[in-house]
Amino acid sequence: MIRDVEIRSLAQHVGETVRLKGWVQRKTGKGRLHFIRLRDGSGVAQCVAFRDELDPESFQLIRDLTQESAVIVEGVVRQDERAPGVPGGYEIGITSFQLIQRVEDFPITPKAHGTEFLMDHRHLWLRSSRQWAILRIRARIIRAMRDWLDEAGYLHVDTPILTAAAGEETTTLFEIDYFGERSYLAQTGQLYNEANIAAFGKVYCYGPTFRAEKSKTRRHLLEFWMLEPEMAFYSLEDMMDMEEQFVSYTIQSVLQDCQPELQILERDTTALERIAPPFPRISYDDAVARLQELVQQSADDEERAALAIEWGQDFGSPHETALAAMFEKPVFIFHYPTAVKAFYMQPVGGRPEICRSVDLLAPEGYGEITGGSERIHDAALMEQRVAEIGIERRSYDWYLELRKMGSVPHSGFGIGIERTVAWICGLSHIRETIPYPRLLNRNYP
Repeated sequence: MIRDVEIRSLAQHVGETVRLKGWVQRKTGKGRLHFIRLRDGSGVAQCVAFRDELDPESFQLIRDLTQESAVIVEGVVRQDERAPGVPGGYEIGITSFQLIQRVEDFPITPKAHGTEFLMDHRHLWLRSSRQWAILRIRARIIRAMRDWLDEAGYLHVDTPILTAAAGEETTTLFEIDYFGERSYLAQTGQLYNEANIAAFGKVYCYGPTFRAEKSKTRRHLLEFWMLEPEMAFYSLEDMMDMEEQFVSYTIQSVLQDCQPELQILERDTTALERIAPPFPRISYDDAVARLQELVQQSADDEERAALAIEWGQDFGSPHETALAAMFEKPVFIFHYPTAVKAFYMQPVGGRPEICRSVDLLAPEGYGEITGGSERIHDAALMEQRVAEIGIERRSYDWYLELRKMGSVPHSGFGIGIERTVAWICGLSHIRETIPYPRLLNRNYP
């Protein structure tokens, strides 16, 4: 009996006759010998067709094959170190062939195409080796994150995508009409996670989030996916300890399980291999002083302008890149000015102008990967903050009530999946990190 197998498992079937189902990535050859580079989603394998080993009709179909045609191949698995593929080293000697559909004029060819053309054909571009590798790494990143949290006792709790309350500020929210009521697409699940910890102690949510930012930078999407842990009785320092373990585990899982994909991307993993606890930690005050020192030392006017900063300003991409370059591992920047952070962050004792917040900056110029804080848990202090910034209370009554119903010190953060994928894969633009990116000028396909 001939077994259906996946390409990724060919090493387990050497000498056996197997059946592969997939798509023609490439076909070469002439005369009596033709080679099919076949992909099935799990990998890519070379399939070899000899005219003398096939019926004339099947061999003619193989000779006329086109890119991305759908086929079924049966044949004997042979070990050959020269055989290309993912993973390589194995090939199929074809004994039977079936054409499911012959493709005419597949638009994405081995020649170079412009970015906009490829984005217009994103539904087909996903089949390319590079995109296949990126999205498989994305899946491994997500699994690693959730595995670590599940094993550490965190409960996955889903939070709403439609919400009446803004997690941060309303200028970057997508507003919708909710049967005559104003509502928004969620930009975070954090507020609900703060309710969930009183039931479960340690929780996380994972899902799509939306930011209506009119930004065209390589780091921004309008729709992205975020994982957000929240922990009862955790200080800011407790949370940083946890993040070190969590991020390091994620990186090492990818390095262990995704070597073929990283090789396709030609990713130099030297910097990733260094990532293990502890991570360096510097205060916002220290970070500003370091940047100002760089400005003073620089003889380049453009660099001086890009890195110029005064205390109280938030960091931009050039600042984050310069700070991260000072360290070989991700670096925590903690205690940002209260004015540039969300209303719910705990102020530092004796210095209300700064808050118990922290961002984790990735090396190699990838900027902020996580952002979080210790939350205000005191009801009176939360009421004071709400009054200071003028929040519309009606939508936040349930959130404010939490501070009167067994409130405890707690902390949490969010990690953007797409920025993490861009960093681990070494990508120059975030648009390749998600199957169908939503950008300022793109809502198709």
